[in-house]
Amino acid sequence: MLTDTLNIAVTKTAESRLSKIDFDNLPFGKTFSDHMFIADYEGGEWKNFQIVPYGEIGLSPAISALHYGQAFFEGIKAYKHVDGRVAIFRPEKNAERSNASAERLCMPQIPVEMYLQALSAIVEIDKDWIPSKEGHSLYIRPFMFATDPYLGVTPSETYKFMILTGPVGPYFSKNLRVKIETNFSRSSDGGFGFAKAAGNYGGSMLPARRATEEGFDQLIWTDSREHAYMEELGAANIMFMMDGKVITPSTRDTILKGVTRDTVITLAKSWGIEVEERRVSVAEILQGIKEGRITDAFGAGTAATIAHIAEIAHEGEVYTLPDPAKREFSNKVLNTLNEIRYGRAADEFGWNYFVG
Repeated sequence: MLTDTLNIAVTKTAESRLSKIDFDNLPFGKTFSDHMFIADYEGGEWKNFQIVPYGEIGLSPAISALHYGQAFFEGIKAYKHVDGRVAIFRPEKNAERSNASAERLCMPQIPVEMYLQALSAIVEIDKDWIPSKEGHSLYIRPFMFATDPYLGVTPSETYKFMILTGPVGPYFSKNLRVKIETNFSRSSDGGFGFAKAAGNYGGSMLPARRATEEGFDQLIWTDSREHAYMEELGAANIMFMMDGKVITPSTRDTILKGVTRDTVITLAKSWGIEVEERRVSVAEILQGIKEGRITDAFGAGTAATIAHIAEIAHEGEVYTLPDPAKREFSNKVLNTLNEIRYGRAADEFGWNYFVG
């Protein structure tokens, strides 16, 4: 457990790019703030804590991450409250998940206090980059990768932990038309689908592109054995309201333990709504849509927040869901989240981690 304040060497940019940014046009993930955080893992400990101007870094072409995939990342958001304070939303959950990813990929643990101090420091130095507009935030991308210049299939002994930030608008600008994937798999039993490993996302790109070419916005991933059970929606967890209950696939080694997913479940239970975390079959969901028993369907994730699903396609048939604008549960969740994240309502769950 790290108990001391990190000794972070700060080198500020000579000239900020902030004045050149169009905050009314923020494509997700393409705009970066002035600075980035870097730490090195060497000799069994974290060291060389730095905040430096955003830019390229020099690396050997032989590093393990490039050849054997020892790399993972997280996604977090910071918000500007109405009183001017800055808060990061539930970062301790991302710290916990980072360490679960690190363990699965044979990488070093990051002390939670180090993680939170690093996040706080980089957000504090670039807090002027946080948009105030509704639905906008500062996206935070912590990531770790192996740096040993060695072409051998063995865990690296050295690593870099870095944090990038950048202002973002909504990830999705429309309700989603999605397809249930019955050929490709995102993950498999005994694999590392629960980790935010870089390789999970590389493997998802071809089926996602093919779905886009067919006119869909996202895929619903299914289990690799039978393609009979729903697992995730693209890079988000999937959730339904059926018969007045929130239904969502239970987390397992093929499914990411989403922070937004946990947030939605916590809110639902606080409102007295029953939640079922279990295997969710494709057949029951499609039948539930046909019978009018499903009143809501959405993706839940840090980038997406709450992404309404308007249509689900399966084996050539399209199933239309209730009008997203009239859905009670998901819209209440989104409104409540915004009230908490922008500081307009009391944070009774202690989700806001204040910076500075």
